[in-house]
Amino acid sequence: MGNSATPSWLSGLAELAPSYAAAFCDVWGVIHNGTEAGSPAVDALIRFRLAGGRVVLITKAPRTSRYIVRQLDELGVARHAYDDVVTSGDVARSLLAARGKTRLLHVGSEVHRHLYDGLPVELVDETTCDVISCTGLFDDNSETPEDYLERMKRWRARDVPLLCVNPDIVVERDGRLVWCAGSLARQYRELGGSTEIVGKPYAPIYRAAFDRLSAVAGAPVDADRVLVIGDGAETDLAGAKQQRLDALFVTGGVHAGEFGSRSHPDLRAVHGFLATTGVGATALMQRLAW
Repeated sequence: MGNSATPSWLSGLAELAPSYAAAFCDVWGVIHNGTEAGSPAVDALIRFRLAGGRVVLITKAPRTSRYIVRQLDELGVARHAYDDVVTSGDVARSLLAARGKTRLLHVGSEVHRHLYDGLPVELVDETTCDVISCTGLFDDNSETPEDYLERMKRWRARDVPLLCVNPDIVVERDGRLVWCAGSLARQYRELGGSTEIVGKPYAPIYRAAFDRLSAVAGAPVDADRVLVIGDGAETDLAGAKQQRLDALFVTGGVHAGEFGSRSHPDLRAVHGFLATTGVGATALMQRLAW
């Protein structure tokens, strides 16, 4: 169907479903907000699968797929709402494994340290590290990127490369925005630091998603039969554009504040936002529903 800078509103995913064999669906901002799942979104994915579609959840989370499945279980997201999950953490593990034995500085929450389990890495401090793996801020409840500026100057002085495991700049958590690893990667790059970012909108995670899709479908699926569902312009929509995939833009997520009323977004504001950001969408919904 193709993406447009002036897409129309949908009453539900059912209007698009017959045109697609599969969906690459975002998780945070579409299925849940960090603390609770959206029942209409889960129902929409279940109905899409009942109609014959396949669903691969594609998330920028700096965790492995099994942790995301566990989180979705805890939030009450039925496993029959999706076929498989691919994460930024999965892609990062592949890249780190390919580096071989490495001295690594982990920047982010302690809960993300499981990402390195079984890899040939030694966790060290900033004075001896060969690479920095950034999964987020140490405390995203109280810190901002500015709190890392002096540290980054020291990293830059040693010319240490930074691997950003979550491209998000911010995400919505329980009605408020919190800083993510992408904000630190952006700041480090502005200082001249070498930065590699995995996850959406970059190609490696889409290659992984197509591999997972082929496995669950039993055969390769043409790109023009895959619909991206997401709420992030710089990640979901930009990734869809770069991979030449159609996109359903969920406006009630991270960018909701740009469009006036959260429950009744201004269509002209949405179209203006898409034009300004240089991305498009095939269609729009305030929240994913069938």
